[in-house]
Amino acid sequence: MESFALHSLSTSSFSLSSRASLFRRSKPVIKSPPSIHHNLKPSPSLPTLRSPSLLASKPFISSSHSSKPGKTHFPIQASKYEEPGTTLTPPPPLQGAKPIPFIISIAVGIVVRFFVPKPVEVTPQAWQLLAIFLSTIAGLILSPLPVGAWAFLGLTASIVTGTLSFPTAFGAFTNEVIWLIVISFFFARGFVKTGLGDRIATYFVKWLGKSTLGLSYGLTISEALIAPAMPSTTARAGGVFLPIIQSLSLSGGSKPGDPSKRKLGSYLVMSQFQSSGNSSALFLTAAAQNLLCLKLAEEIGVIIPSPWVSWFMAASLPAFVCLLATPLVLYKLFPPETKDTPDAPAMATKKLENMGPVTKNEFIMVGTMLLAVSLWVFGDAFGIASVVTAMIGLSILLLLGVLDWDDCLSEKSAWDTLAWFSVLVGMAGQLTNLGIVNWMSGCVATMLQSYSLSWPVAFGVLQAAYFFIHYLFASQTGHVGALYSAFLAMNLAAGVPGVLAALALAYNTSLFGALTHYSSGQAAVYYGAGYIDLPDVFKVGFVMALVNAVIWAIVGSFWWKFLGLY
Repeated sequence: MESFALHSLSTSSFSLSSRASLFRRSKPVIKSPPSIHHNLKPSPSLPTLRSPSLLASKPFISSSHSSKPGKTHFPIQASKYEEPGTTLTPPPPLQGAKPIPFIISIAVGIVVRFFVPKPVEVTPQAWQLLAIFLSTIAGLILSPLPVGAWAFLGLTASIVTGTLSFPTAFGAFTNEVIWLIVISFFFARGFVKTGLGDRIATYFVKWLGKSTLGLSYGLTISEALIAPAMPSTTARAGGVFLPIIQSLSLSGGSKPGDPSKRKLGSYLVMSQFQSSGNSSALFLTAAAQNLLCLKLAEEIGVIIPSPWVSWFMAASLPAFVCLLATPLVLYKLFPPETKDTPDAPAMATKKLENMGPVTKNEFIMVGTMLLAVSLWVFGDAFGIASVVTAMIGLSILLLLGVLDWDDCLSEKSAWDTLAWFSVLVGMAGQLTNLGIVNWMSGCVATMLQSYSLSWPVAFGVLQAAYFFIHYLFASQTGHVGALYSAFLAMNLAAGVPGVLAALALAYNTSLFGALTHYSSGQAAVYYGAGYIDLPDVFKVGFVMALVNAVIWAIVGSFWWKFLGLY
């Protein structure tokens, strides 16, 4: 769901002139350029969190130069025969909704509304809202329009049909959690704009980077440290860690789209990609979808006291074990050809020298984030809500000039998130109020009772189903909006303790972001770098999903029992 214009590290040795020399031949040669040019120095403009395709940059077009002066050489071009007086013009691009996804998405709602018998326990208003909601979810999966636009159509349909009143339909736009998510995007922008995240990661490369495995651990630990104050996995991937990995890989002779990528780059990218899910699962404020999960749980009646502390305590042990295991497992499963990187610490030292001393804006960013995290942890004791803490932090950054209002306005993904999250949360809340969720949970409870499943078995089955259904989704937050409430209701109906069910589903939401190359924003960022092949993404993603599942199931079970979650 997110995209970035990445700023790169020291890649000046790959200059335009040196690239052009690669194309000089005694005779002109026509060679198809790669679709993604990986060594182009990207724009330093700040990333926004939408289309990861921006990672793919246009290739250089290099002209051949003859050694003989005075003679002009023209590139050889294939000619096409045209009838006299006719010109070939490309067809105009398709505008509006994609026809087939649009028809399917609308058909889902129509079938549910008019052809599926309404249960006796459900009111006509609730059944009609369910039809609109399912049509909206189908559109989020099939994408006939951008997510925000399709959600707005669903909102409009709920009002036009008289299913919801205008105030009710727009009620979720004042939701505190959604505004906390929006402000978190601005915090992530501040980390990238000031260069603070880049500096922290570079220090870990300097300290731990003498071997490839050490490099991986340094990058993994640094992401875990900045995650609670940089609440976007995609922002961390595109704005901080991928540029560092690219620079290290190129300096080690590991190039994207080339057999040499297995020297260093493939392993570092894959390790960081697979570790990012556990970094996001470790802290409530490490990813936007975490906050949405707790809000949806609250809509169903599952209240988690001291949410920041409770989240961290429950996640800490299994997440730490996974963070320590992932680089080592991949070192055996997906090994780099280069085992030692003695030059990496020197490169990091040189880069830190070039960056200069810590700037005033970086100090302000550190102080603001320490204040925000402290209030997120202890704010309940002072009666300060999490969203108020975020508002205070953003106000400080604006007052002191670390961010300006144009930075906030240009963060399109934040405003897009406000729109479509609000629609989904509002619809999900009304489905609960109108009794749909209770009806669904009752049906599931009856089915589970017919199989005589104990709650631990039902818990495992439902968690696995929720996780692997993500193969059908291209967005973690879209998955949450579509299925989190329903699966939490199924867990409650099966007798699973509410806090345990809510947290486990939320942790899975972060972990399944590394299943495929389309499963999350950071997946598109890392895959788009050109260092990992598609078959490897699917194979390693599935194997590491099983590794994570085993660790979280075994370590988590004992840890959650110790904490009294069941």
